[in-house]
Amino acid sequence: MGILQDLVKDIPIPRMVRVKQSFPSDRLTNLEEALANQWQKVEHLIQPGMEIAIAVGSRGVDRIVDLTRLTVEMVKRRGGVPFIVPSMGSHGGATAEGQVAVLRHLGVTEESVGAEIRSSMEVVQVGSLPNGLPVYMDKYASRADGIIVINRVKPHTAFRGRVESGLLKMISIGLGKQKGAEACHQLGFGHMAENVPAMAKLLMEKMPILFGVATVENAYDKVAKVAVVPAAQIEQEEVELLKEAKRLLPKIMFDRIDVLVIDEIGKNISGDGMDPNITGRYPTPYAHGGPEVNKMVVLDLTDETEGNANGVGTADFTTRRLVDKMDLEKTYANGLTSTVVAPTKIATTMANDREAIQAAIKTCNILNFHEVKLVRIKNTLELGEIEISEALLDEAKANPDVEILTEPFHWEFDRNGNLF
Repeated sequence: MGILQDLVKDIPIPRMVRVKQSFPSDRLTNLEEALANQWQKVEHLIQPGMEIAIAVGSRGVDRIVDLTRLTVEMVKRRGGVPFIVPSMGSHGGATAEGQVAVLRHLGVTEESVGAEIRSSMEVVQVGSLPNGLPVYMDKYASRADGIIVINRVKPHTAFRGRVESGLLKMISIGLGKQKGAEACHQLGFGHMAENVPAMAKLLMEKMPILFGVATVENAYDKVAKVAVVPAAQIEQEEVELLKEAKRLLPKIMFDRIDVLVIDEIGKNISGDGMDPNITGRYPTPYAHGGPEVNKMVVLDLTDETEGNANGVGTADFTTRRLVDKMDLEKTYANGLTSTVVAPTKIATTMANDREAIQAAIKTCNILNFHEVKLVRIKNTLELGEIEISEALLDEAKANPDVEILTEPFHWEFDRNGNLF
């Protein structure tokens, strides 16, 4: 028996209960009809023969294929010539081929949306901010007669501001590719609330950005609202959309958690691997919110993240299984671009799920380990059904938005010490 295993072998793991959390479920029932109504505000901006770049690239956006396809169809009806520009900063390994591959993972292909994809990491410098930061735009988009941006509006994971993650961020960072992302992050997240809209404003003044297609999603990651916003109104409209997004944000309905266990993290779940707005653990001091978590464990990576373990450093403990799957180059590229390197560090690594969870319980600073307030979630996107320890049952029963689904049960581990 190894030293680490010996240190945690007697730590008890509590019985668990499966519960259902209920959130507001506002949902758009007819996306095509909603978009058709919104197009009326902007259709006149597209004239026959115009080449229109459509910026797409954020991961996890509900109905992204439909949103892109319908936008392509609208442009074609107006006589325009649409093409897709991958707009995701440095993602996809900061290569043209890698960004096309990311789109493919999202389901966005030339066949599925009906438009050519033009991918390049080359950019043109459009100008500079008064603070000296250069402002870039994708080479292909810069040559277009018009640009349309598609993105979901939601709270950012590393800063707070009037606008956070949405259309303006897609313009300033997404369309800026690796160089634009690097420039926007250069002065750190303490200045992002100023630099994101400032860069986007400069680009909208100097480049033919026509309008944005924005969505707000409900707590179950389904489109609750869609808005087509002319460029001149994007900043004002995005402020209101962000308020709506924050109202609909899902959460873990327990404010104080001794141990949070997360089955999987990955870039397909959040740019941070796991959404800090859910875990309450942020990569910078410039954002806040969520539960108070003493110790956090991440057990595995999603297949879709392809070894990018950004976010593992935000946890306290992880498993050998996760570390063995890490692609260090992809993981470290996140920190080198964002300038935030703590999330790319490797958390204290235990041999398996059981020992990682026991280590978290041992170090969560409570006197009676049998009374640990432990929560287990699959990932930060799927919060409808979660597991809680018996110590949280009274709190769960007092919450009308929490339903008890099972009797208490013990977790089962395989012969390698990993959860079934």
